[in-house]
Amino acid sequence: MIRVNNIHLSLDYDDKSVRKAVAQQLRIEEKSIKSCKIFRRSVDARKKDNIYFLTTVDAELNINEDKVCKKCGKAQIARKYEYNQMKFGNAPSPVVVGAGPAGLFAALILARSGANPILIERGRDVDRRTADVNRFWTSGQLDITSNVQFGEGGAGTFSDGKLNSGTKDIRQRKVLEEFVSHGAPDEILYNAKPHIGTDMLKGTIKNIRNEIIELGGRVMFETKLVSMAFSDNKLKSVETKNGDEIIETDNVILAIGHSARDTFEMLYDLKLPIEAKPFSVGARIEHLRQKVDKAQYGRFAGNKKLGSANYKLSTHLDNGRGVYTFCMCPGGKVVNASSEENRLCTNGMSEFARNAENSNSALLVGINPDDYESDHPLAGMYLQRKLESKAFVAGGENYNAPIQRVDDFLNNRKSTHLGDVKPSIGPNYEFSNLNEILPEYVSTSMAQGIVKMGKMLHGFDDGDAVLTGVESRSSSPVRIMRKTDTLESVLIEGLYPCGEGAGYAGGIISAAVDGIKCAEKIIEKSNK
Repeated sequence: MIRVNNIHLSLDYDDKSVRKAVAQQLRIEEKSIKSCKIFRRSVDARKKDNIYFLTTVDAELNINEDKVCKKCGKAQIARKYEYNQMKFGNAPSPVVVGAGPAGLFAALILARSGANPILIERGRDVDRRTADVNRFWTSGQLDITSNVQFGEGGAGTFSDGKLNSGTKDIRQRKVLEEFVSHGAPDEILYNAKPHIGTDMLKGTIKNIRNEIIELGGRVMFETKLVSMAFSDNKLKSVETKNGDEIIETDNVILAIGHSARDTFEMLYDLKLPIEAKPFSVGARIEHLRQKVDKAQYGRFAGNKKLGSANYKLSTHLDNGRGVYTFCMCPGGKVVNASSEENRLCTNGMSEFARNAENSNSALLVGINPDDYESDHPLAGMYLQRKLESKAFVAGGENYNAPIQRVDDFLNNRKSTHLGDVKPSIGPNYEFSNLNEILPEYVSTSMAQGIVKMGKMLHGFDDGDAVLTGVESRSSSPVRIMRKTDTLESVLIEGLYPCGEGAGYAGGIISAAVDGIKCAEKIIEKSNK
């Protein structure tokens, strides 16, 4: 099979036009192509009068492929990715803490190895969790056990199912293929910005869980890790809150997610090496979807093959701060992502169709431990809590979100009315001045960033765009220190800090990859 790069396809391409384009690129006859399939596809919208798909295509030929590659520099021999599944040796069943992407994929790999893993999750299964979240979004009744942060699938379940990733690890292909084999759409295998959608992701997650169970794994919901026991710096057991059960094991993957704050405190009390790490703070910015589509696609806006437009913006300010958009949700909505009583934070999500009235993204300012109010390892977490408490008060102390028009934000005044953008967040919202919630260095940077980004994307600085605060959970505020070779804690043998919560990932794909890597280390050790 040959992988052919830099194939330009029109928006109305079909299988025949793909074959023709590949033949022209390779300088061969079409009849020499046995089959071809798109491996990667992105939208090139740099010229608004000539938008097209930029693709990489895998082609199987009837003629000598090596000779074709030698004469065509834009082609290379491609081999199908195959994962080497190892077998588990002689050791007790490992425990996986957390059923987010890191935990689910770690448990899946362990189950396939014959390890009979025990997966514990503090929240509920995805069906009951969905009901709990919907109730919160409509009534404001928060369940601190089951919410946007806690439960089967992790925070990513209610964050659009976006599978963008900067990781170059080859295991990312494994993650995408597993999602597809468990029910996700095939297009995530080739789209440059793959997306499942919250609505489709739920079924995919359940299918992964069911396979883990069928292979001998055990999945325990509403089961929170409350302590661990060590001896001679080796893990011996974990204690859960579900009937105060003690599970004896010498291997635990700690995939707790970025919002398990009580667990962070427990680990600190156990004197595990933890350090504060940089993260980002800001708000959600929401525009009319049709205006974003027009700004990105011009006369091609509305084309079904293009779908709702994406964007990714960043700028560096004179004050040394970086401002950027993150977790962009085309045709989506802003959601209340609170998980602690009397604290409020936001996120964004889309369903697979991405056809809601608005598009939104996080507008974030990078901060680092020098900005925190102490040198405590959990200082970043405490800053998050402080900002979320202020947002809760500003929203009326009933989980209504504080919102502000961009024009009012730039002029540092409380909003009193809306323009053409209607906030999508529930259960409701309250007019506010986000400048009074966010640290001055964050709000000033955001304001400068909005103005600069308005020059990059027409309409981004629209005065009627809506900001909803606060966005404080873009990544974990801590890093649980681990060894680079074994991935075990630097202090405790058999303890594997893993995924986004431990500070080693930044999204669904990278977290799932880290879960696979930790599972592999346990399997390798079991065979020694």
